[in-house]
Amino acid sequence: MTTTTAARTIAPVSPPRSVRPTPAWWADLVGLAAGVSVLIVIALWARNGGVQQLGTEFATSVGRLTGLVASDLLLIQVLLMARIPLVERAFGQDRLARWHRWTGFTSFHLMLAHIVFITFGYAVATNVLVELWNMIVTFPGMLLATAGTVALCLVVVTSMRAARQRLRYESWHLLHLYAYLGVGLALPHQLWTGTDFIDSPWSRAYWWTLYALAAGAVVFYRLGRPAWRTWRHRLTVSHVVAEGPGLTSVYLRGHRLHALPVRAGQFFQWRFLDGRGWSRANPYSLSATPTGDLLRITVKDLGDGSARIAGLRPGTRAVIEGPFGRLTGETYPGGPVVMLACGIGITPLLALLGELRYRPGQATLIYRARSEAEVAFRRELEWFAQHRGVRVVYLYGSRAARPSWLPRYLAKHEDAAVLMDIAPDIARSTVYVCGPPPWTEAVGMAARTSGVPAERIHTEQFAW
Repeated sequence: MTTTTAARTIAPVSPPRSVRPTPAWWADLVGLAAGVSVLIVIALWARNGGVQQLGTEFATSVGRLTGLVASDLLLIQVLLMARIPLVERAFGQDRLARWHRWTGFTSFHLMLAHIVFITFGYAVATNVLVELWNMIVTFPGMLLATAGTVALCLVVVTSMRAARQRLRYESWHLLHLYAYLGVGLALPHQLWTGTDFIDSPWSRAYWWTLYALAAGAVVFYRLGRPAWRTWRHRLTVSHVVAEGPGLTSVYLRGHRLHALPVRAGQFFQWRFLDGRGWSRANPYSLSATPTGDLLRITVKDLGDGSARIAGLRPGTRAVIEGPFGRLTGETYPGGPVVMLACGIGITPLLALLGELRYRPGQATLIYRARSEAEVAFRRELEWFAQHRGVRVVYLYGSRAARPSWLPRYLAKHEDAAVLMDIAPDIARSTVYVCGPPPWTEAVGMAARTSGVPAERIHTEQFAW
């Protein structure tokens, strides 16, 4: 890419008016609503005789409670990852993913406890395994619930870190979709056999409302809106450029891109209609400031899906879901800015460099790579240094033996000390960080130790 092309692609533009900051209180309201929903479930259980039943049918009563709370958390988990814009922008993908994981495992363990307690509660005069089999084959909806439980077990097992490290992203993503099947099959038996549904109109009203909200959110935000945006903007591949070893940029054109509410630093889930594998989405960030007629993403070859990118042909259509991510300039107050990128984490930060309204000399970019050959967008970074006064600092080398954001040759120094040495104004800067989770966490710790308030540290982790 020539300097002229780089200048045209990354020249700063006015931030889109269609993207507005989410009020700070929204995150507190969402968290409060989730907590209240669990309290409502417990209160309805108690109102329907759950407390009194503890004295006579302890196992059955506890089984009811664990099943109800498990169902509530399962539906909250669906809502957390339904791509609801206000929830996404209030918490960010990193935080939502952590909560999704915690809620999922908690719900799963409560579901197992529900199965155990209910089975023991009903197995008064018979063998426990015999009673479990009788419930599965005779109770309404239990065969569906069993199938749903198996699907959820598959999702949980493949979500464990050891399993995820052995799976390709594409395989994990496909298996993870079985969670929706599991939820859809596991919950209906409560409507047909559960005491809290049969005997209590208040419980029925609450649960049907929660079911409708979860299903509606998935249908609208995961299916309807992506389909609408894909149809409206009709993004197609313009051309593909090799940026370096295993690194490819894709330029896309479309219709009404000025109305696409995306900012530099955000990412989409992409599906390219180029043959086999099109159904599996991959998250790729914009690597240049969006312009009126062009979008650019940059992809590192890390698996089957990303390896296909280099072979995309002009005219290939793209299906999009998003935009997502909070690593944007909407909260940038002006003044010094420090960006830290590791590997492919340079892509959203490069886009931010083109949008933020810093003055010459106010921006510092620290770029961590294993070697000089792996540095991407060197010409564009040189353009920023020459035309906008960005100070670019490269740190090369293998990882440090200890948890650190520094390369091995600097690992004998304190993380925060090196950061303050490179960026003396770090304490009064706005900090943007993008890279692998451990590296990003180490940078965040160093920035806080250097005096940066937590609300001025913005991160995006490249992980799944």
